[in-house]
Amino acid sequence: MQPLEYCRQKAAESKSSFLAGFRFLPQPKQNAMTVLYAYCRELDDVVDGCSEPHVAQTTLNWWRADLKKVFSDGQTPEHPVCRALKTIVRDFSLPHNELEEIINGMQMDLEQARYGRFEDLQLYCYRVAGVVGRLITRILGFSRPETLDYADKMGLALQLTNIIRDVGEDARNGRIYLPTEELQHFNVPAQTVLQGTPTPEFAELMAFQIERARQTYREAVALLPREERKNQKVGLVMGSIYFALLNEIERDGAQHVLQYKISIPSPRKKRIALKTWLFGFNP
Repeated sequence: MQPLEYCRQKAAESKSSFLAGFRFLPQPKQNAMTVLYAYCRELDDVVDGCSEPHVAQTTLNWWRADLKKVFSDGQTPEHPVCRALKTIVRDFSLPHNELEEIINGMQMDLEQARYGRFEDLQLYCYRVAGVVGRLITRILGFSRPETLDYADKMGLALQLTNIIRDVGEDARNGRIYLPTEELQHFNVPAQTVLQGTPTPEFAELMAFQIERARQTYREAVALLPREERKNQKVGLVMGSIYFALLNEIERDGAQHVLQYKISIPSPRKKRIALKTWLFGFNP
């Protein structure tokens, strides 16, 4: 299987909202987005798929080494995703440090299962989502430096939405991404989250999380220069779909995230994507 075909298969298996806006892109950019997504998916699978931390650590170290080969003229990467990356890194000027930051984010997942303050969580969000936003922005093309600030902020908004959606699933894996300071402020013991027991206090905590995420979307869109919106439509499509997911979680009753995972059906994602492509995203 050719490297690009491997990436397409990896992306198709996920059925992720991340993919919804790709079909509107010219083929070279569509290919680059698919390769980037496959890279992120592979790294995420290292942490989620390895039950032994030392095995996951060894695998992340291997990915760091293979990523170096992507940026070396004299070496060929081993993994098909990294071989595909070698082409798009050249074509779209993607920086080594941003691609490596995604590995650093996975490293954080191996080293800690809780975050004390929101500032600590923001670093994690930057590494697993903010830099992805920056890489997407580079693939789509931009001329104003403020567009990278938009990408950072939109990445944060998307990751905060993921965290809200996945509270129950993460708790079943022994992880709590909601900052400890905020659990304490709303009088929600960690055991409430780990045992999946909704309480009125937990509902208030989640209402706070949702409103902060919603405000982060607004701040992200406000940072994007008007003349850059045409090029950055794919990121806005993703933002619009995840914003709709956030609203759906709120309508369902945010306390239910402890018990099950809310998702947006694929036909609705396509409708949101088309509407955003034609009319923009105004959170």
